[in-house]
Amino acid sequence: MARFCPLFSGSSGNSYYIGSANEGILIDAGRSAKQISNMLDNCQIDVEAIRGIFITHEHSDHVSGLRVFASRYHIPVYASSGTLSQLESMNCLSSKFTSEAIGSEWVTCGGMMVRAFPISHDSAECVGYRIKTKDGRQIALSTDLGYMSDDVRNNLDGADMIVLESNHDVGMLENGPYPYTLKRRILSKTGHLSNDDCSAELCGFVKSGSTRFMLAHLSKENNTPDLAYQTALCALEMSGMKQRRDFELYVAPRQNAQGRMVIF
Repeated sequence: MARFCPLFSGSSGNSYYIGSANEGILIDAGRSAKQISNMLDNCQIDVEAIRGIFITHEHSDHVSGLRVFASRYHIPVYASSGTLSQLESMNCLSSKFTSEAIGSEWVTCGGMMVRAFPISHDSAECVGYRIKTKDGRQIALSTDLGYMSDDVRNNLDGADMIVLESNHDVGMLENGPYPYTLKRRILSKTGHLSNDDCSAELCGFVKSGSTRFMLAHLSKENNTPDLAYQTALCALEMSGMKQRRDFELYVAPRQNAQGRMVIF
């Protein structure tokens, strides 16, 4: 069975496990190597099961533990060519592990097929990922995107499970303490997806066959898990969709202290 386990999610760090009980991959390594190792243990995932680390982009909340963690366990790293170039300049790569550019072609890792697709964010070459598991399930992940383009939508469409950014509530952001320039950045087309923009997409994905959704990369200052959840749930229910009949909705925790995962 396929499993998705959010280890960390949010501006303080991001890392997700996708795979089976025996092998899989990490998406991002945005906490320290020790924190990632401890969280894997907390979630009962053997670090030796990780066959690769796929990086979405070079911002620190996605790569801060990469060099030490990948070096310690000699795990291959995959990213877009633009991101790899940035990681090299940031001294995040090492001779203790291999690094490989990934694009729109499928690559095999951890018994699964993985391919990248471009998304809009203020980084060198940010990507989302679509993964095909051994048993034919598909998971698509897209966080840190300024807006939902047709290309991103097509790459998410039809996946059994979709992990999508629901970063902020626009009202909380606009009335919050962030400086004006940072607010403009977050609200721009190279910033982050709001609760409203995220929830507006979900009904279409249900109609295309997706049944599981995880809201991810929530802002600590400009959102709450309940607000993100209720915004998405309301949008789905207003379209006639019913929880546990047509879909399952989850919110990725900032850190997965309970060791919860989605198995399907």
